Amino acid sequence: MKRLAAITLLLGTVLATAHAADTKTISIGAAQSDGQALPISLQNETQAAINRGLDWLKSQQKPDGSWSKGDFPALTALVLQAFAGSSYPGRESVISNAVAFILSCQQPDGGIYKSVPGKGGGLANYNTAICITALHATGDKRLAPVIQKGRAFVASSQHFGDDVYSGGFGYDRDTGRPYTDLLNTYYAVEAMARTADVEDLRAKNEKRVDINWAETVKYIAKMQNTTNSDTNNAGGFFYSPTDAKAGTATNQAGTVFLRSYGSITYAGMLALIYAQVNRDDVRVQSAFDWAAKHWTLEENPGMGDQGLYFFYNIIGKSLAAYGRDLVPRPDGTTIPWRVKLAEKLISLQKITAENGNGYWKNETGRFWENDPVLITAYTLVALESLR
Repeated sequence: MKRLAAITLLLGTVLATAHAADTKTISIGAAQSDGQALPISLQNETQAAINRGLDWLKSQQKPDGSWSKGDFPALTALVLQAFAGSSYPGRESVISNAVAFILSCQQPDGGIYKSVPGKGGGLANYNTAICITALHATGDKRLAPVIQKGRAFVASSQHFGDDVYSGGFGYDRDTGRPYTDLLNTYYAVEAMARTADVEDLRAKNEKRVDINWAETVKYIAKMQNTTNSDTNNAGGFFYSPTDAKAGTATNQAGTVFLRSYGSITYAGMLALIYAQVNRDDVRVQSAFDWAAKHWTLEENPGMGDQGLYFFYNIIGKSLAAYGRDLVPRPDGTTIPWRVKLAEKLISLQKITAENGNGYWKNETGRFWENDPVLITAYTLVALESLR
């Protein structure tokens, strides 16, 4: 009861402040724009799809404020991001309840997770990074102490050592073995970049917290294929130093390398941008070139339907951050990606007959993508990024 009272006190008047949220909290450098925007009719269709999705998610929120699997607060946080980035009527109560649940999951070590038996435990790094990003997106500065503790947890989870994993982040810092991957590193980088301004709210005698950005960039670069692979994979990214997710290939010299694939390439590119690597840097440019060469919305390139909706989510966020509205194709044509992504996601929305609400679901269940709550949250953030 004491903990619940403390949470209630910290929330205070979150209902009022959530409505004034400013989700653009950091500068990620001046982005080039091609001047392409969604046509008015498609803007209206997109907003209607967003509204249907938020209606559906609101109906799925549990009494404790959570969604989906309560043992993993990141799932609630991803939905919270979708509401925080919207102008949904009545969103304040939905946000307030979600924030209360997330706060109830903060541990004495500052992480926001629940202890779960088994490999990776409670996925502490993954959950904490996503949760502090979502809390920050509400715009409520009174959540700064919670976010600061979460930042300290994430920063302490960066792996350093004389191995291929150095500089990166994994699911859990207490696995008892060195292991990091680009997905968790992306989430950690996004969290630390987007919440950086809470460091300005620390007491003057309190040490500021951050990650080692130089080592992080080195790690990200190690996950990128170069011309030493082959022309089909060069510029793209893979999952970890020892796990491609998309398999391996052999180049003309007989060297085996890890294949690039779509979602992790966009994640790697966005992570570099968050780390203030210039968009003209060869690492960023070659990632965009790989993405342009392999453009499709019919699959997650290199993975098929696996991770397809995370792919849609990260396309919207990364290309918006990169600042190019047109994707060049090898034949000289260009793709207005905002238009194509909006049309694709709208076409995939499933409408419930009883009330007209809408949701998304991937029938391929790898990476939890058969959970419609997770997939709907991914999709709504992607659609909101188009604006």
